[in-house]
Amino acid sequence: MIIDVATASPRQIYNLLIGLVAPRPIALVTSHNEQGRLNAAPFSAYNYLCTDPPVVGIGVTNRPGTFSPKDTAQNIRRTGEFVVNVVTEDLLQQMNICATDFPQEVDELQMAGLETAPSSIVKVPRIRTAHAALECVEHTTLEIGKSRIILGRVVAMYVEDEFVDPSGPYIKAEELHAVGRMNGLGSYVKTRDAFLTQPRISYGEWQNGKR
Repeated sequence: MIIDVATASPRQIYNLLIGLVAPRPIALVTSHNEQGRLNAAPFSAYNYLCTDPPVVGIGVTNRPGTFSPKDTAQNIRRTGEFVVNVVTEDLLQQMNICATDFPQEVDELQMAGLETAPSSIVKVPRIRTAHAALECVEHTTLEIGKSRIILGRVVAMYVEDEFVDPSGPYIKAEELHAVGRMNGLGSYVKTRDAFLTQPRISYGEWQNGKR
């Protein structure tokens, strides 16, 4: 099957892309408005994009059926800060609650039973029970159609000590048990007991017949 994007509907394109670009990491983003009202929302259109400087990108669409940006995008544009909380197996249910389209005055964190803890640099707090979090400041926001790509520069990283190998330092990803997003309809994938090791082959090894 060949799908001509020019003639496909936005919903058809969405359905196909989220099934093909997978698994995807999930950013449970905390932000607040100018008055300090907190918001928490998950996004799977998310990844790191570069490391020097460290930058992460989040794709945020408008509210369904409107031209109004979601709370997360509005908060980041107005305050310039946000925190990406890493979603692990033990946060999956709470993350899903935060994805509910609550009215603007409802605190998603309270609905999900999540407490916050102060960040080290930015004013936006992280989620206390998240095992890792990235403190970010807005680098730029690129508006494209009914969406926007928010680029955030990472200014601090929080990781619980038990998940850090100090020799690198490296993240003990096999023990962190992050959750990935697959296609729609609440489909996710676990990383527990699912790691594969495929060592990279150097050019010299390739020349010597190692495949």
